[in-house]
Amino acid sequence: MAQATTKTGTPSLDDVRARIDAIDAELLRLLDERAGLARAVAAAKAAAGEAGRFGLKPGREAQLLRKLLAAPRSGASAALVVRVWREMIGESLKLQGPFHLAVWGGKDPGRAVELARLRFGAAPPLIQVAKPEEAIAQAKTPGGVAIAALTPDSAWWGRLLAEPKLRVFAALPCLAAWGPMAALAVGEVEVEPTGDDVTFWVTDAPQSALAVEEALSRDGAAATLLVEAGGLKLFMLAGYYQADDPRLARAPGRLSGVIGAAPAPLDV
Repeated sequence: MAQATTKTGTPSLDDVRARIDAIDAELLRLLDERAGLARAVAAAKAAAGEAGRFGLKPGREAQLLRKLLAAPRSGASAALVVRVWREMIGESLKLQGPFHLAVWGGKDPGRAVELARLRFGAAPPLIQVAKPEEAIAQAKTPGGVAIAALTPDSAWWGRLLAEPKLRVFAALPCLAAWGPMAALAVGEVEVEPTGDDVTFWVTDAPQSALAVEEALSRDGAAATLLVEAGGLKLFMLAGYYQADDPRLARAPGRLSGVIGAAPAPLDV
């Protein structure tokens, strides 16, 4: 049926609303089908003896979202695409086994909770904790993820040097449009390169941050200081670095190490 148009040649409001209704119905059908497939994945994992295994795959998620964001769009913003898919991914993960969040936000707990929900959706249960150590403890439980703020009064990230199973796997927010990096997500999650990553490296080097950055630069590594606290410095390195990278072994500091990596902002 032909659409009615206004005198300006644009579709009438009634026609636009009718089209929106039709799209909503199709979206619901597809969303329901996708949710059914997520349940099928959970059932298949249970049949394979993997029931309860944490299904979070940050590398796979990043590659999926980059592919979606690279597709032609005329109306949907990057933020809308990411929010919708994060909600679907979070719901799917909850179906597959334990999945819960513990958030420590420092002096701005509301912002940390907001970032956690933007990254993991509304599906996983979330608790706020008074200390970063409490969040880290929750990350050691099945399906646990710690979200901890980057603040100049806590070197919680330094504790990860003694926690080889726990890794930083996400930097929050994941879109540059949502603001500067403010928190990190930690869990017993496999961290893999995605093609556009940043690595988090801790050192106790007594030199200034600038001196450490210059030393790394001379060895071909680009570093940026994120935060300094408790005699430790946390740097972000451009690219994906293995823990035994010789450039890091030659860098200043006696106590140092990689604590994880994360995809770079998806909209950059």
